[in-house]
Amino acid sequence: MRRFILTCFSLFALASAHAEEIGSVDTVFKFIGPDHKIVVDAYDDPGVKGVTCYISRAKTGGVKGAFGLAEDKSEASIACRQVGPITISKPIKPQEEIFSERTSLIFKRLRIVRMVDVKRHSLVYLTYSDRVVEGSPQNSVAVVAVDSATAIPLR
Repeated sequence: MRRFILTCFSLFALASAHAEEIGSVDTVFKFIGPDHKIVVDAYDDPGVKGVTCYISRAKTGGVKGAFGLAEDKSEASIACRQVGPITISKPIKPQEEIFSERTSLIFKRLRIVRMVDVKRHSLVYLTYSDRVVEGSPQNSVAVVAVDSATAIPLR
């Protein structure tokens, strides 16, 4: 049992290591449980050093939100920026999911996908929410230009 608990804790720590909460604002006061809010999280691109994406999204509060049973809204906004020298140490895929997080107990996920625009020497980041039965067309996109002196190695 102890081994199981340690494994679960390790997986949780690994999953949450990708996102760093920058801040949040309350949007609806709830008498019981946390308030509904908008959170802003930072995600460092694991394949491209020097690029960070900032996502703002709604987080449902209340009793269901406190226990992780609520389904968060599909709307999200993304802004990606060069925050240091861009370094790509190993080849990256032309299109790759770089982050995924649950936004409901089972069925819904928030995703960030990196796409490479070789012609324009840019990295395109798309965020969207999907669902097992029916996804949402709501999405947001951000672009980071890569200096033409920096090679973008593709797999």
